[in-house]
Amino acid sequence: MTDVRLDVRRSGERYEGGDKTAGISSRHAFSFGHFYDPDNLRFGAVLACNEERLEPGAGFEEHPHSHTEIVTWVVEGELTHRDSAGHATVVRAGDVQRLSSASGVRHEERNDGPVPLRFVQMWLAPLELGGDPAYDLVHGIADSTPYAVPAADAVLHVRRLAAGERTAVPEAPWVYAHVVRGPVRLGGELLEDGDSARITDRGDLEILAAGPAEVLLWELG
Repeated sequence: MTDVRLDVRRSGERYEGGDKTAGISSRHAFSFGHFYDPDNLRFGAVLACNEERLEPGAGFEEHPHSHTEIVTWVVEGELTHRDSAGHATVVRAGDVQRLSSASGVRHEERNDGPVPLRFVQMWLAPLELGGDPAYDLVHGIADSTPYAVPAADAVLHVRRLAAGERTAVPEAPWVYAHVVRGPVRLGGELLEDGDSARITDRGDLEILAAGPAEVLLWELG
């Protein structure tokens, strides 16, 4: 069995961003915006894993993206999304949204609902640059249904676990784990809300829920 390499990053280590005066709170797991760390630029294809909170009426005004696969997981509330390719959707808890920005697209994200919105947004680097923007929205994704992002050679697994339940870590050269809700035990470490782990040489690694939990696992080629 290959030795597991496990790099745990705590929620409190995330970079603070956003604009609280505008009702936007952001916490970044990787270098992002004006927060630059040359030793924390990416893990495999993962370029960003941002925890976002938008108060009612708050949002990100229209802005551009290119050459990025943007995957969004809503935790609580509803996210209103509009883009320059003509998509206008509402993303709810349990939905997976993907925007392939390709050669270039503009979009806006808002909380038009009456309660705070929490979501996790993950950016992945595509294998090839260019192409046409694309959009996908899957409502109510099930635990047993992996969500593939072929453009980045990546697969997202959602794991909702009851206390005492176990789940295997996917077999892949790299696996990125983000704990939406914890606590869980992974390789002898206790991970809680917002903690993450970067896994290589996974061996026989599994996650044990120490309480009701929700974990996002990226299987990276």
